[in-house]
Amino acid sequence: MKKKIFIIGGAGYVGSVLVEELLKNNYEVTVYDLLIYGADVLKKNDKLKIIKGDIRNLDLLKKEISGHDTIIHLACISNDPSFELNPDLGKSINFDCFEPLIKISIDQGIKQFIFASSSSVYGVKSEENVIEETSLEPLTDYSKFKAKCEEVLFKYNNNNFICTILRPATVCGYSPRQRLDLVVNILTNIAFHKKEIVVFGGDQLRPNIHINDMCRAYLKILESPINIIQGKIYNVGFENKKVIDIASMVKNKIDNNINIIVKKSEDNRSYHISSKKITKELGYTTLHSIEDSIVDLIEAFRKKLFKDPLNNEFFYNIKRMKSINLK
Repeated sequence: MKKKIFIIGGAGYVGSVLVEELLKNNYEVTVYDLLIYGADVLKKNDKLKIIKGDIRNLDLLKKEISGHDTIIHLACISNDPSFELNPDLGKSINFDCFEPLIKISIDQGIKQFIFASSSSVYGVKSEENVIEETSLEPLTDYSKFKAKCEEVLFKYNNNNFICTILRPATVCGYSPRQRLDLVVNILTNIAFHKKEIVVFGGDQLRPNIHINDMCRAYLKILESPINIIQGKIYNVGFENKKVIDIASMVKNKIDNNINIIVKKSEDNRSYHISSKKITKELGYTTLHSIEDSIVDLIEAFRKKLFKDPLNNEFFYNIKRMKSINLK
C-alpha cells in the first residue's frame, strides 16, 4: 500500500515538481504551504489535497498531519538574501517551529520524516570531495539553522520514527513555480534576455542538480528499505562546476556572441560535494545535466511561459517577500 505523504512547502520550486512525480507514482499527497506564489502551480488531482497554512501554526498542523505516514519537509526561507531581509522571520520559520513540528508529527503517528537540509552547511572547503562526514562550518544564518535542524531531528530518530536528511546541491531547471534567483537559472535568464552575462567572481565551485533528479532523490528515499535510510544523511548533487564555466555553457546554448563580463565578488563560498554515498547505498543515479536544465529554461523562455522574467516578483523570493510584507 502506498504511503500517504504530507509535504510542507509543496507549492514551492522543488515541491511543485515533486508533487507531480508523487502523484504519477500513485501516492496520496497533501500539500501544506503558505501559497504566496499561488495554488495554480499545482494541477488538480483526486489524490491531491492543498492546505493553505503557515508552518508556525501548530494547531492547524496538528489537525492536518493526522492520517499521514510520511512528512517531507521542504519549507523554509530559502536563500541567504531572503533570510537576511528579515532574520527574525527566517529564524521563526526555519528553526523555532522545527522541534514543535517533530513532536506533533510523532504524536500524530507519522512514521517517516524526510528533511531537506542544504549542502551549504559545509561552508568553504578545500577538500577535493566533501562527503557527509565532513565537518560542518555554515557561514550564514540560513545554513546555520539548517545544521541545527539536522541535530534536532536526529534526537528523535528511532524505529518508530524514521528520519532521513538530504543535503541538496543548488537546484536548477524548469518548474511550474519557477525561481530565477538560483545560479544556473539566473545566468540563463540574463543571457537569453539581455544577451550578456555578468559573473561575480567566477572561480567559485558550486554543486548543482537538475530539479527532476532532485525529486527522484526524494522518491528513492520513500521507496528504499527503512533499515538502510534510517538516521542517514545523503548529499544529492551532480555536477560541481565553476560559475564561469556555467556561464560558458549558457553562452554556448544560446548565442556564442554573448559577452561574459566578470566582476569582483565578496561571496567566497566554494565547495565540491560528493554524492557517492546515495549511489552506493541506494543505487540512485542522476539522469540530467546542467546543460539539460539550461535547454529546458531556454525552451520555456522561447514559448513565453514566464511573464516578465527579468522583473516579475513571482520568480524572485526576496522581491515577493517584500511585496507581500511577509511576517
